[in-house]
Amino acid sequence: MDVEQSELRLASVAAAIADPARARMLCCLLDGRARTATELAVVAQKSPSTASSHFQKLLEQGLVTLVTQGKHRYFQLVSADVARALEGLLSISSFDAPAFKPSTPCHLRHARSCYDHLAGELGVQVHDALLRKQWMCLQDSGYQLTATGTERLTALGLQAVPDSSARRRFAYPCLDWSQRCSHLGGALGAQLLTHMLHDRWLMRTLDTRALTLTPKGRKRLAAVFDISS
Repeated sequence: MDVEQSELRLASVAAAIADPARARMLCCLLDGRARTATELAVVAQKSPSTASSHFQKLLEQGLVTLVTQGKHRYFQLVSADVARALEGLLSISSFDAPAFKPSTPCHLRHARSCYDHLAGELGVQVHDALLRKQWMCLQDSGYQLTATGTERLTALGLQAVPDSSARRRFAYPCLDWSQRCSHLGGALGAQLLTHMLHDRWLMRTLDTRALTLTPKGRKRLAAVFDISS
């Protein structure tokens, strides 16, 4: 890309950010969580039809990405580089981004099952710990365990090597309904939840997807994942 093209590209991106409605949407996404089109339209104080054109502009300029989770569609910032650029602009304008306020029922926020894997605040914490400790890394649209991750999870009693004959994906980021960040989906996520239930780190709550963290689970999460919850 030559100098002139770079300058034109910069101008296009700057113009996309400069619109007040789109700026509000981008600032709302700065906490790393995803938002629905309806939520962003409310933040931007625009009708859904008008907001749609703003979403398209942000997508075209590579500032946001669209994530489909079941029947729901969410928008997220496309990368940490975009977040850093926005943070830099916000530091100049001295503006604080609004905090995320989940509308999920309280009993489902901390820990619950998402089909057969762990979701909620605790699910996101475990997912983030696996990345932070470099036990897994992103590869294409899924996760691959590192040598350390394979060793540690095998010691925990999990089958840490993907089954080549299995049709199910081994590990991938699953967007959390309440937290709007990723928790761990796939066969590995299912194994982790099964282990936590079998070893009584977690207990199921009758007639609901909510899970209760036990005193033993609190200690084991701290020892294995450095999570204090």
